[in-house]
Amino acid sequence: MKALIVSRIDNEAALRFAETIRSTLESVGCVVSYDSDTAAALHTTGDPLENATAGVVIVVGGDGTILRTIQQMRNPAPILGINWGEVGFLADLEQTEALDYIRKLPMGFSVEERMRISLVRDNQSLGVALNEALIVTTRPAKMLRFSIIVDGVMAEQFRADGLLISTPTGSTAYAMSAGGPIVDPRIQGFLLVPLAPYLLSARPHLISSNRHLEIRVDSAKPANLVIDGQQTFELGTEGSIRIIRNDKPALFVDIRRNFFEKVDRKLRRL
Repeated sequence: MKALIVSRIDNEAALRFAETIRSTLESVGCVVSYDSDTAAALHTTGDPLENATAGVVIVVGGDGTILRTIQQMRNPAPILGINWGEVGFLADLEQTEALDYIRKLPMGFSVEERMRISLVRDNQSLGVALNEALIVTTRPAKMLRFSIIVDGVMAEQFRADGLLISTPTGSTAYAMSAGGPIVDPRIQGFLLVPLAPYLLSARPHLISSNRHLEIRVDSAKPANLVIDGQQTFELGTEGSIRIIRNDKPALFVDIRRNFFEKVDRKLRRL
């Protein structure tokens, strides 16, 4: 089995643990390499993430490191996250249990698919999100006007500080902090969560990913689109964005841990 290791490079302990993971995998017959950034931090050679062909990608870091890794890979490979951040909801393993599990990887593992969303403007792809896309004003304390169109029908109009378009996976991230529901990641849907809406009826919506969803922004204030906290695009004062289920879901190693057990362990007991 070929494995690629990605580590956060701003933490010396995480880099040392990445070296331990490499030694562990090589001891059970795996071919192992680092991504280019991790390799540079360890003063060795590595492989670019864009061209990753590994059977598994092991990420040592928090959710931000995992999201960046997925963003950079052209073709999704199964991700196994080892938490080296705060909550690390996308990372299924903690440091203390990681090596025991990693030794068993060559024996085989199951893969779980996670829906991603594509954001399209004027028939041009802006990017792909695993967690969420955020539309927010570039000027603090100024509101934007949103229209939500579902299957060509105006479903809602409201003013708000911003709007989160989240996947079920992202429902435990920013969307949850903004008052959205926790959504089972096996559900295929778009979660819309207004940020501080100036309308009592503007509530979160969960919309089937089989529907045609369009978000229109029309305001005197310019807006930005932020994808997974990694990429930012200027939208100006008006425009329309289509939300589409991406045909390449993110892949995660399934360690057979119940999603709601993880919610209880990582979110309710902080």
